[in-house]
Amino acid sequence: MTIAPFAAGSAAADLNTRRLVAMKASLGTLSNQLSSGRTADTYGGLGAGRTQSLGARAQISALDGFIAAAGTGANRVALATASVQQVATLGSAAYSGLVGAQAASGAGARPTLQQSAAGQLGGVLDALNQSNGSLYILGGRVTDRPPVETASRILDGDAETGLDGVKAVIAERQSADLGTGTAKTGRLDLSAAGAAVSLSESAAAGVRENFGFTLGSVVSSNPAGLSVALTAATPSTATLSFASQPREGDIVRVTVRNADGSQGFVDLTARAAGTSGDDTFAIGADAGESARNLTAALAGQAVVGAQSASPPGAAAALAGGNPASATVTVGAGLKAGDSVQITLGLRDGTSKTLSLKAGDGSQAGSFAIGATAAATAANLSAALAGALDSTARTDLAASSATRAASDFFAGSSSPGLSPRRVATDAAGNATGYLADPSGRTVIWYKGDDTSVDPRRTATVPVSRDQSVAIGVQANEAGFRATLSGLAVLATTSFGTSEADTPRFDAYSARVQAQLRPGDGRPSVQGIASELSLASAQIATQKTQNTATKSMLEKTVDGVETVSTEETAAKLLSLQNQLQASYQATSMLAKLSLTNYL
Repeated sequence: MTIAPFAAGSAAADLNTRRLVAMKASLGTLSNQLSSGRTADTYGGLGAGRTQSLGARAQISALDGFIAAAGTGANRVALATASVQQVATLGSAAYSGLVGAQAASGAGARPTLQQSAAGQLGGVLDALNQSNGSLYILGGRVTDRPPVETASRILDGDAETGLDGVKAVIAERQSADLGTGTAKTGRLDLSAAGAAVSLSESAAAGVRENFGFTLGSVVSSNPAGLSVALTAATPSTATLSFASQPREGDIVRVTVRNADGSQGFVDLTARAAGTSGDDTFAIGADAGESARNLTAALAGQAVVGAQSASPPGAAAALAGGNPASATVTVGAGLKAGDSVQITLGLRDGTSKTLSLKAGDGSQAGSFAIGATAAATAANLSAALAGALDSTARTDLAASSATRAASDFFAGSSSPGLSPRRVATDAAGNATGYLADPSGRTVIWYKGDDTSVDPRRTATVPVSRDQSVAIGVQANEAGFRATLSGLAVLATTSFGTSEADTPRFDAYSARVQAQLRPGDGRPSVQGIASELSLASAQIATQKTQNTATKSMLEKTVDGVETVSTEETAAKLLSLQNQLQASYQATSMLAKLSLTNYL
């Protein structure tokens, strides 16, 4: 501390001067506060309150950012929700149309279902191409282009590029499932020799694992008249291989057989050795070791096929196993009314039981008892061929169409994940699926398909520690199910006759399951629920942020602003003090020894 020099005789005068200057400065400060309403013009003028003011203003600035982001996010969620609700509404309308047309009184509406579904499909695609200004919001992280193709390209393909649409994919799959003969047996081999009728699955492993009917149980009501013998199938074994060494990030789509006989996909990504994670397999020292690692990653699953880009050229060679077969032998004890029930499995996990009854053969589902056992067996074989043909053209065709449409919409622009396509031999007979189906089919979805969780493709920061996921991808399972159902209807025509009712019922049941999935399955309503929850989270946090900002603004006001009334009172008091000080100083300045005496 430094004490300024002073003269002993002037100490009192100097002290009085400093007090007057300080009072004058305070008067100026109070005058400025009264005119501006603020404590000071600079943070330095706030004294100890400057730290509190700066901290509060920093929080207010951050809250302004969160509030603005919440507003933008809320608008995006609102648009996405409207699109999802539109998809749900159109899917529900198609579902209601099917239900109404199932009744006998509604049969007249069946011919219009195809045209209606085509319009509804277009409406769904328009909803999925929703944009917020110049940003498309249902393509995940890809926002600069529409995420889905047009209805015409999806249904009919692109003639200029030679890419097939879903209509061609369905027709191809139905041909593979039903077979090429005049009487469609669903790729089962039917023959009659003497008194015996034989039915068996294809000897080709690729066919029996992928196409047509599977042979289940065979039951006779009278073994003495119709004896049955069934040999159960044994599954084939798939040997996985690569034409060349996979690279980091290569994707292999493996087809697996589920317990109910349906099929599903498992997508596995090649990763460097030592890198672990779900849905991956390790790249080995060579292609052979990589194939063994891929096989190990699929342990416990029944592999029936594989596809990828080329390279790496993944393939699954099916070998071994035995087809299921059954023999029905006509015996001497056959009498009218005896029957045999044959259960057939379909590739969507459902089954169909054919029942054939001995009689005069005049009614559907019956066969005539002939003069000899061989003649009866021939009649049984003809009746069975007719039952197989009828079921193939109804249930099997419907199953094939819905599965083909699902495969089409499961296709992706990622290398190797094009829609699954049928492989044929030189005679045009289906033998399995192509190992590399790329370049043959329209890719309907052009958005982001690399994210495990579509919601995480877009997030809204609503606080320092919380972000709300609001992303949506048009290729989510719920959307694909609705699109698949509408595509099947848009490519299938129905008649009003009673004869077409079984076919319509078969299609209707399967399409209804796609338009309104059961509990536990992904649905459009599930996506809408998740967006609704995200919207509520954004709104709640925005309200909280606004309330917090208001409190902080009051804190800043308490530090940076002054009370007009209080300042005016201080100013008046200081003016009075200053005036009195000036008068006293003036009187003292005039004081002399003469005046004093």
